[in-house]
Amino acid sequence: MKILVIGDLCLDKFVYGEVKRIAPEAPVPVFNPLRETTNYGMSGNVANNIKSLGINYDLVSNTDNTLIKTRYIDKDSNQMLLRIDDEDSCNGIIKDQLTNLNWKDYTAVIISDYCKGFLSEEDIYYISQKHPLTFLDTKKQLGDWCKNIKFIKINTLEYLNNKSLLNTDKELLEKIIITKGPEGCMYRNKIYPTQEVPVKDVSGAGDTFIAALVTDYITDKNIIQAINFAQKCTTIVVQKPGVATI
Repeated sequence: MKILVIGDLCLDKFVYGEVKRIAPEAPVPVFNPLRETTNYGMSGNVANNIKSLGINYDLVSNTDNTLIKTRYIDKDSNQMLLRIDDEDSCNGIIKDQLTNLNWKDYTAVIISDYCKGFLSEEDIYYISQKHPLTFLDTKKQLGDWCKNIKFIKINTLEYLNNKSLLNTDKELLEKIIITKGPEGCMYRNKIYPTQEVPVKDVSGAGDTFIAALVTDYITDKNIIQAINFAQKCTTIVVQKPGVATI
């Protein structure tokens, strides 16, 4: 089995340090950096989680102009003090990157769309036409362009932003899986609870969820089982610092 991941990619940098005093010039903490970690985020994190589950993958992303998200973290409390994003958009996908793909090579396709400019609605519609088992995780407003998607994963805020559409489009609503943090997730109006665990960092948890969901689904084609597996995997990564894999 092999999964194709398509979407925006960034570098997630975490700078860990200590804060022992407030600056005399302004009421802000004085941060002393001690160590840092860097790994791929967004679609890159989806791919890394698929790899950690032992499944082969290909990744199509904006490797020519990588976005960088830098988070400054107090090492003792794990509290994020500041996040700096270098650029907030990337170049769009080159059409040849899509048309030259051999879609039959892939068991499933994951579209990891952080709405940074790599994929347009037309691109996503094209992808969904080329492969029958396409999963979508998107920040875009939903519409007719995603009608061929098999399953769509969104969070609570994204659901609220699309609520008026989903209230009138029952066919689209049937595809929606809503992640709700510590409350679990909702699918077809049923809540699937998750285990309560001590949370260190939720960064990248949605990437883990979609990666685990698809990895399990392509094995047994049971979406409820896949949802429960995805939630188990998510509870693992939120107990780790930074953007982590399963």
